[in-house]
Amino acid sequence: MLNKVNAEKIKIDLDKNAFIRNYKKMYPFIRPHIKRAILATLITIPIGSMDAVIAWALKPYMDVVMIEKSVKASTYIPVLIVLFSLVQSFLNYAATYLNAWVGNKITNELKLVLFKKMMHYEPAFFDKNTSGTIQLRFNQDVNLACSGLLSNLKMFSTRFFSSISLIFVLFYNSWQLAILAVVVLFGALYPLATVKRRLKSIVKKSVMSGGELLTYYNEAFSGNRIITSYNLYPTMEGKFNSTLTNLFKLTMRMTKKMGIISPLMHFIVACGIAGVIWFGSYLIVTNKITPGGFVSFITALLMLYQPIKSIGTNLTNVQLAFMAMDRIFSLLDGEPNIKNKDNAKQLDTIKDKIEYKDVVFEYNDGVPVLKNVNLTIPKGKTTAFVGNSGGGKTTFVNLLPRFYDIKSGSITIDGVDIRDLDLYSLREKIAFVFQDNFLFTGTIRQNIMLGKEEASEKELKEAVTNACLDEFIDSLDKGLDTEIGERGVLLSGGQKQRIAIARAFIKDAPIVILDEATSALDNKSEAIVQKAIENLMNDRTVLVIAHRLSTVRHADKIVVVNHGVIAEEGTHEELLNKPEGIYSILYKTQFK
Repeated sequence: MLNKVNAEKIKIDLDKNAFIRNYKKMYPFIRPHIKRAILATLITIPIGSMDAVIAWALKPYMDVVMIEKSVKASTYIPVLIVLFSLVQSFLNYAATYLNAWVGNKITNELKLVLFKKMMHYEPAFFDKNTSGTIQLRFNQDVNLACSGLLSNLKMFSTRFFSSISLIFVLFYNSWQLAILAVVVLFGALYPLATVKRRLKSIVKKSVMSGGELLTYYNEAFSGNRIITSYNLYPTMEGKFNSTLTNLFKLTMRMTKKMGIISPLMHFIVACGIAGVIWFGSYLIVTNKITPGGFVSFITALLMLYQPIKSIGTNLTNVQLAFMAMDRIFSLLDGEPNIKNKDNAKQLDTIKDKIEYKDVVFEYNDGVPVLKNVNLTIPKGKTTAFVGNSGGGKTTFVNLLPRFYDIKSGSITIDGVDIRDLDLYSLREKIAFVFQDNFLFTGTIRQNIMLGKEEASEKELKEAVTNACLDEFIDSLDKGLDTEIGERGVLLSGGQKQRIAIARAFIKDAPIVILDEATSALDNKSEAIVQKAIENLMNDRTVLVIAHRLSTVRHADKIVVVNHGVIAEEGTHEELLNKPEGIYSILYKTQFK
């Protein structure tokens, strides 16, 4: 359904048969728990049916006890009502427990499947969707869909069997009054059909506004220092308040459309009850119904109409649940654009070279970022990419691990197009050190071991030493088992970088990509990190993106990328010997 979901803004797919289709798609998740699910549904039959017992019991009670003055009947009828209510309460508890058990199981399994799906989407997917939208689609929608599915299924099932049994009581007491009551029942339900279609668009907009609110919460959390340092409180409050205002308007529009339903249904039901009382009085006078039968009928009618009057309130929740299911399965039906081909080849090692041939790449259609670039990167050599910001150097290296796919041309490793290689084996041969490395909540040890989870203590120690982390680790009371806080908030920039380098060391990949790994550090931290980087570069094929040209003087080849093309390439000395060249001018500007 969403074959291009990773390259486009997520859209909501709704149609009149969506709920039928999605219930069918939900079945594979229900199937492992089908026995409990069926039992929970079957239990609703006696739960609903027992509603009729009280209404039915009033007929003999009124006729036998109140009119015939039978003492015996006055004893066993209340006892029977209590016993039936006790059984109904127990069954209601059992149904609630079973629904909660099945619902939570399905919720967790769906979340796991969606999380796996999300992990395999390429960066373009996350470029196009906010964090709030991601949380909404992959987490909150599952809670909404599963709770809505099972709770509404239980509610409708219980009310269905309750209605059937109560309608039976109505006809049992008086078929004339029952016909009148059923006509009023359908009249009360009619307003729901008229508002349902108009409600969809409002609910959809309301859900998306909720996703925007989540994004603002995430930005306030992650960007709290920027907000504080730039005094962005009024700006952020203004954006948040604007979304809240929009959400308020949508809520009031929904209330305006739905608010009339309950009063209208209440009025129709009241007219129906008044009509039944008027006609029932005539039937009593003409001895066509007993007083007890009439009281039983009125009780059953009130019990039947009560949930009907409140069903309008549940309609919004039902709509939200169906829409959430629709969004969930649009994700499950979608496929990432970047995935393995059939019979993809394994990349065991790099024997010769990496080669870019006539590579064209666009983030947005018609706006080329790289324009027919050609470059050969020999095995075991260091190639540095420099140039003005926005020239395409980061894009150049991001194409090698297939974060994005090229529009035309080819990128090959030992003559094999990377699109023909198994993605896992390709990325397993590449280690990354970014400018802003992401560290996970946990310990230093756990973050380093992510590079190779089965690494031995010897390998871990070597990685720490080569990354120039040993002195820092020795200064900590808990050493490698020191907690670093969320995203490494308790560490300095240089310490974060060295942990990332240690992670790359322990992975021991033949290709290393360094994306401005020292540009955000002070001179002292840069010197330590640069030493760690030099250790990492030994005997590996290295691609370096650098802003500080002093860090790439010893590269085997320096490639100047400017406006999407390779403007110059050569060694440091060769490029400096071109006085009017881009590299020479950049170098002189930095060291002026």
